[in-house]
Amino acid sequence: MLGFLVRLLPFWIREPLIILVGTVFGVRILFMALVDGEGWVPAVIGAVFLLGAALRVRVVVHALRARRRRAPATEAELEPVTPAPVIPAPVTPAVRRPVEKKPNAFAQASFAIGLFAVIGGALWIEGKLPEDGTAATGASRPAACRLDEDEELPSAYRSTPGAVTGADLCRALNRTELPELLGTPAERSVYASGTDNTAPLTDRKVAQPEARVEFETYTVELSATYNKLTVAQYAKLTTYGDGRDARKLTVLGRPALLTSDHMMKIQFDLGSGEGASGPVEQGPLARTLTVAFDGKDRGGSYDLTVWSESGLLPDDSALVDIAEAVLPRITRGARGQD
Repeated sequence: MLGFLVRLLPFWIREPLIILVGTVFGVRILFMALVDGEGWVPAVIGAVFLLGAALRVRVVVHALRARRRRAPATEAELEPVTPAPVIPAPVTPAVRRPVEKKPNAFAQASFAIGLFAVIGGALWIEGKLPEDGTAATGASRPAACRLDEDEELPSAYRSTPGAVTGADLCRALNRTELPELLGTPAERSVYASGTDNTAPLTDRKVAQPEARVEFETYTVELSATYNKLTVAQYAKLTTYGDGRDARKLTVLGRPALLTSDHMMKIQFDLGSGEGASGPVEQGPLARTLTVAFDGKDRGGSYDLTVWSESGLLPDDSALVDIAEAVLPRITRGARGQD
């Protein structure tokens, strides 16, 4: 089908197009064979493309020479005017017809080659750019944080000195190096958000901002709870439950605790008939790193949680690396904090 469409093109467009495509493909395949070490088979294929392009160049050159050898167009024959048989009339002077200008074959070929060269260069440059359009550093641009700009900031934030917002946490968490820290450097964030929540069962008196960044493999959530509970007290509470996966450690010179728990899964029927509402179900396993606000553990902490729908979890060292990279970058700067 493609060959049939190419044959329909005029000669002075078809031949330059074939020469351009053959040259580009031939050079590219030879480059892969000689520089990238792809082997001798691509080298032969690239040589065949270049040979075909050279033969087409020879055909175009012969066509140009043949056109130049042609005699210039002769003037149109004069049309004599015969006098009337009875009354003689003056002879009408001969009318010269303008010579039609034939298209310049060389100009057409040059234009076609230049046009396809520009198109090929644009495609080559586009292929060199990252998929998301960022600079050629190879780093992916994270998804923009979605914030509740229209909602009023809860009073718990204004009454808590130093409290950050969901926007502050999202700005610190949603970084380009986060996929590499998770062990999935090829991914980019597909969703990011920050919310100004309050801790449950506190009558909206305890600020608990949250930020979430989602990838195809993992979901990462960062929250800050401004209560009086210390990490040491929280570690003691885990001993009353299933604390087999709990592990104490120090992060950034602060007390920290690693724990595991299952997420909750809730299903709602929105009237589509495809599913029915049901009770809360057990979701995938999540791993949480709780880090105190300061080295003295005087109350309040950051919670960094990672989970995936498949149930896979990164190593604990990944959570520690994320905390060490993200927590120092949390700064106040969102609405209502000036």
